Amino acid sequence: MSSRRQIHLLPDKLISQIAAGEVIERPSSVVKELVENAVDAQSTEIEIRLDGGGIRRIYIRDNGTGIPREELPLALTRHATSKIRGLSELETVKSMGFRGEALASIASIARLSIVSRTGDSKNAWKIDGSSLEIAVANGSQGTTVEVNQIFDEVPARRKFLKTEATEFAHSIDIIKKIALANPDITFRVFHNDKAYANWIASPFIHRIREVVGADFLSKVFKIDESINICRLRGLIIKPSEASSKSDKQYIFVNSRFVRDRSLAHAVKNAYSDVLHGDRQPSYILFVDIDPSLVDVNVHPAKNEIRFRDQSTIYSFVQKSIKATLAKSSGVQESIYTPQENHNANFPKKITPQYTPTQKSFDLQTLESYTPLFISEPQQIKNVTPNSLEDELPMGFAIGQLHGIYILAQNKNGLIIVDMHAAHERVVYEKLKNLASQKNIEVQELLIPIAVNIPEKQLSLIDEYSEFLESVGLYMRQTGPSSVAVTAVPSLLSKGNISLMVQEVFEDLEKYGESTILEEKRNHILGTMACHNAFRANDNISLTEMNALLRQMEITDRADLCNHGRPTWYSWTIQDLDKLFMRGK
Repeated sequence: MSSRRQIHLLPDKLISQIAAGEVIERPSSVVKELVENAVDAQSTEIEIRLDGGGIRRIYIRDNGTGIPREELPLALTRHATSKIRGLSELETVKSMGFRGEALASIASIARLSIVSRTGDSKNAWKIDGSSLEIAVANGSQGTTVEVNQIFDEVPARRKFLKTEATEFAHSIDIIKKIALANPDITFRVFHNDKAYANWIASPFIHRIREVVGADFLSKVFKIDESINICRLRGLIIKPSEASSKSDKQYIFVNSRFVRDRSLAHAVKNAYSDVLHGDRQPSYILFVDIDPSLVDVNVHPAKNEIRFRDQSTIYSFVQKSIKATLAKSSGVQESIYTPQENHNANFPKKITPQYTPTQKSFDLQTLESYTPLFISEPQQIKNVTPNSLEDELPMGFAIGQLHGIYILAQNKNGLIIVDMHAAHERVVYEKLKNLASQKNIEVQELLIPIAVNIPEKQLSLIDEYSEFLESVGLYMRQTGPSSVAVTAVPSLLSKGNISLMVQEVFEDLEKYGESTILEEKRNHILGTMACHNAFRANDNISLTEMNALLRQMEITDRADLCNHGRPTWYSWTIQDLDKLFMRGK
């Protein structure tokens, strides 16, 4: 048996190296900490130079407020910072940095030096990160930090670094995120003495064009929504432009880039009705919220956060994006510019055929619902296509192609509609509206179903009891890790109830919200809509075609079917003229 080892204090340098393990993963981590310090210093220009992907050298220069000579040694001391002075300031912190660990951690795993000058100082001063010696130096107002040979002091960490190209790519990713959040700052980036980027301080949209690309701007909708505690603003991808890549997904909370699975899940869920297959939404979103309502001190790297009222934020983000997608559906510049009250001149929306006195929503009601728009042909009185061409963006039907497509013309040109896909979306949205307007019918179970729930999730039953009952789930705790489900929504009673309940609790634990039941319900409604929509080779009249076009104009997300595929395309007369080379 080995002899017992005594408890002893660790040396300061080893403590800093251990702390660096949490904060400094690779050169990009150093870049992040130093550039964020430059932002906090109220800089308007930041220069970033990397050699060897940042492995050999990282050089960051700013024109910020600078550090006084007497504070330079403190800047390299653990837990020394100018950002906060007490718990109250920590709970409302707005700066990017605040822990006072970054510079000390970097100095413990690399050779570091700082040159800084304040506005009222005659000289710049340089401090060596190893010896802490201070000397007069040349330099203008601001701070320059140089880091050489990262992880030389910790060879075990250095061997985990990737190629120079890979490490440089990680650093550029970090710089882009900070640049997007700070369009009022000029960023100049060099790699191996070659200019990589020169992003001049500019309006937000111009910064996005430079950093993300002009192509992205042509594929997005603007979003700007608010509630009493929070504002959501930014850009979200048009569903038809989504790709299988997830590289353009940026979420900033109070201008800080974060990786928050709750917010990411809320965004993804908002797109659930309009994306298909492996398509991923792209977005640049900013959440502005009172700093006291969000905890940014979850992890030393400061990438993770925790909202005080997570379920409210989740619901707000999800519903805001859904509403924006719904408002923007079908909008194409070649077709029309939406008006605030463009419904005023439309024929009345046909009421779904269900019993008005019915008090609850059930499967039987939906199955008896007739998806066709008209039981008797509706006439548009005293109008001609010419008199309504401005008010009816989808135009008027002129025929059917192979029993699959509706051909229509509007004032701008030709529209081709996938008859089944468009009708499927219209019926689906009607079914969802019907479901949301009715109380959920609950099916009581003759024999309660036992479901195993992790013990840590059981406390959520009391916390979310009102929510669970509102979605039609009734249960009681029967043991330290089990519940008995006594009633479920009628529409979902034939599914795997045990798995469904477990998924609900997983969502509640992760996100403070669960949309599992809604997703499963919508899946069933989508299947019903698909089976009840017009089929290929259904020969329908011009009146029915026009009724479908009118319904598309007043239906949310009518530009996409339930599986995320487009329902229609348009060609302007100019497009057709080019195709046939008219005028040449």
